[in-house]
Amino acid sequence: MKTFTKIKVVGVGGSGSNAVSRMKKCKIKGVELIAINTDVQDLRKTKADLKLRIGRKLTQGLGTGMNPEIGKRAALENQAEIQEILKDTDMVFIAGGMGGGTCTGAAPVVAQIAKDLGTLTIAIMTKPFSFEGLTRMRIAERGIR
Repeated sequence: MKTFTKIKVVGVGGSGSNAVSRMKKCKIKGVELIAINTDVQDLRKTKADLKLRIGRKLTQGLGTGMNPEIGKRAALENQAEIQEILKDTDMVFIAGGMGGGTCTGAAPVVAQIAKDLGTLTIAIMTKPFSFEGLTRMRIAERGIR
C-alpha cells in the first residue's frame, strides 16, 4: 500500500536549474529535485538530486542560442530518459524561465511526457524582465502560447 505522494520538481534550462539549486540549498524534504539542461557548464554547477543533459549530439554541451526549436529537439533526443525519470511519479512541477531556448522549447516536451504518463503536471514559468529585451520577450510570449 502506497502511503506517500511522489513529487518531483523539474527545473528546465538555466533559470529552472537555478530554481532547483535554490530549493536544494533550502533542504526541501519529500521532493526529488531534477535539473534538465543543454548547457553542460551550467548543469555542472547546478545542485540537484538528479541532472539530465539533453541534446548531447545536437548542442555539443552548449546552450541553444535562444532557439526554442533546438530546445525542443534536444528534449526529443532524450525523450526516453525523461520518461524514465518521470515514471511512477504522482505530481511534477516544471520550473523555468521562458524566453531562452532550452526552457521555452524543452519544457512543453517534458510536460507532455508527464501528461502522457498520467501524472498531475504543474508548470511554473517566469517571463523575462523588460531590460532583457524584446527578442527574449517575444520568444517567451510564443512559448507561452
